[in-house]
Amino acid sequence: MSAEEARYRDGYFAVRDGLRLHYRDYPGSADRPPLLCLHGLTRNIRDFADFAERHSPRFRVIALDFRGRGMSDKDPLPARYNPLAYAGDVIELLDQLRIMEAIFVGTSLGGLVTLAIAAIAPERIAAAILNDVGPELGDAGLDHIRKYVGRGERFATCDEAAQAIERSQHASFPNYRAADWLAAARRNCRESDGEIVFDYDPAIADGFKVAEATPKVDMWPLFMALARKPLLVIRGELSELLRPETLERMHAAAPDMKSVIVKQIGHAPMLDEPEAAAAIDSFLASLPG
Repeated sequence: MSAEEARYRDGYFAVRDGLRLHYRDYPGSADRPPLLCLHGLTRNIRDFADFAERHSPRFRVIALDFRGRGMSDKDPLPARYNPLAYAGDVIELLDQLRIMEAIFVGTSLGGLVTLAIAAIAPERIAAAILNDVGPELGDAGLDHIRKYVGRGERFATCDEAAQAIERSQHASFPNYRAADWLAAARRNCRESDGEIVFDYDPAIADGFKVAEATPKVDMWPLFMALARKPLLVIRGELSELLRPETLERMHAAAPDMKSVIVKQIGHAPMLDEPEAAAAIDSFLASLPG
C-alpha cells in the first residue's frame, strides 16, 4: 500500500437492490459530524481527493462513488440512475456506517441528491455545501452536459483523453494548462482493454434523457427544507448551470445562507480555488462542535 493509499480506507457495501457500492473513508475526529462528499453526474470520488486530504483528520471525510461510477457496480436497470435512487444509497451508507448525521458536500448532481435527502430524511443533514447547483438549473448548462454525457468515447492515451476534455470544457476552465487537463483526465478516466475510457457507465445518459422528456420537478420546496440547515453555496463565475439570478433568489428565500463566487471558473469549481477553500474553512469553523 502506498503512502497516498494509506491515508484512507476503501469500503464497499450492498444496497437494497443488490449492487455493491464503493466509498473512501478518511479518518478524522469523532466529535463532530463527518464530511460526506457526493460528486457530479459523470464524475467519481477522485474529485474529492485533495479536498479530503485538506480536511482530514480534523474531520472524518467520506466520499461515495454513485452507482455506475468509479469502483461501484453498474446498474443493470438504467432507469435507476436518478437522484432518488442515489439518495437511498446515501442513506444506506450512513446507516451501515452508523452515522446519524453528516455535513453534506454536493457538487452538481451530488447537490441535487442533497436536496432530495433534505426532503426525505432531513435529520441526516447537519449542514450542507452546494457546489454550483441550486433548485433551478440553467438550460444552457443542461444542454452542454447533454452534448458530452454517455458518448462512450475511447482514447489511445491519457493525453488524448485530456485533449478531448479540454475541447469540451475549456469555456468553464479558461486558465487551465496542459498539466491541469491531464490531471482532469486522470481523475475522470480509467483503463479498459488497453484503452482509456471515462470512468462511468454510459447508460447514465438514459436517465438524463428521461428527465428531459418528463415534466420538471419544482425543487424550491426541497431547497427550503435544506435552507433550515447551515448552508454554503459555491458558484463558478462562468457557470451556466447555476445562474446569477438563481443564486439571488436562493439568498432571498434563505437569508442566512452563505455564498461565494469563484472567479474565472465555470461548472464546477474543484473546491481548491482560494475563494472556495477560504469560504469552506470559514463555514466549517462556524458550525457548532
